[in-house]
Amino acid sequence: WNEVFSFSEDEFSLPRGTIKATVLIETLPAAFRMDEILYELREHSAGLNAGRWDYIFSAIKCFPNRREMVLPDRGAVTMTVPFMRAYTELLAATCHRRGAHAMGGMAALIPSRKDDEANHKALDGVREDKEREVGQGYDGTWVAHPDLVPVAREVFERGLHGEPNQLSRVRADVDVSAQDLLDLSSTPGQITDAGLRTNVNVGFQYVSFWLTGRGAAAINALMEDAATAEISRSQIWQWVHHEVRLEDGRTVTPELVREVLDDETAKIRAAVGEETWRAGRPAETREIFDRVSLARQLIEFLTLEAYDYLD
Repeated sequence: WNEVFSFSEDEFSLPRGTIKATVLIETLPAAFRMDEILYELREHSAGLNAGRWDYIFSAIKCFPNRREMVLPDRGAVTMTVPFMRAYTELLAATCHRRGAHAMGGMAALIPSRKDDEANHKALDGVREDKEREVGQGYDGTWVAHPDLVPVAREVFERGLHGEPNQLSRVRADVDVSAQDLLDLSSTPGQITDAGLRTNVNVGFQYVSFWLTGRGAAAINALMEDAATAEISRSQIWQWVHHEVRLEDGRTVTPELVREVLDDETAKIRAAVGEETWRAGRPAETREIFDRVSLARQLIEFLTLEAYDYLD
């Protein structure tokens, strides 16, 4: 990319460094190469961005057969669990050591203009998330919905005390090892029936949205995209593969997953109505979801299986 940027600048007689790029760190291996990424882009680098959902999916995909690295319910894997905290601390420290901006991750909560209680919950969640980022030394952030911009901006403006960034905070206190980045096994939380149902529900709905032309969709007050669907179906695969027991003692098996899928699709059908249900290509959606969640080997990306179904 650095060569592409340099070539483009030369072609249009632009000063070197006119084009700037922020690199989204969204895979676990990339967390080990942040210095190299900044070096390769050099004057074209605007900084690094802390990925969330893609990063968690990458962590699962890197170690699908390691039982000790099986993660709990998706909702329990927050930005403050050990391996995520280590990665975000290292990103801020790496950027500032090299004079690059550290950008916070996307707040996926979706506010509601109709439900005050849900709206306050979303805004409080975003505020807490952004306060954590400011405390870690991040220079900016992004959100999933324009209604969240004011709260994120207010937190950063207050935390930066009128300064445009926190580049002066070099975070010399950060000492993150390779083991810290790989410490998935210390993630607290349980694997529950509710977590399994959420994965099935979100995974199924997202595949349906994707097949009908929507790459991102609000589902249950969260902005879901391919990465969140990947977490959902890869967690199901991993739980089945390792014969994980739910908190109620039941073992996660293909039969249990399909039973839950029957329940959840019935709920979705009742909620959206018959016309919307049929338009969502439910038979093909189920076929894809079943395959990417329950195949013998973990399929690399669900979209690779779904492309053949596009018109």
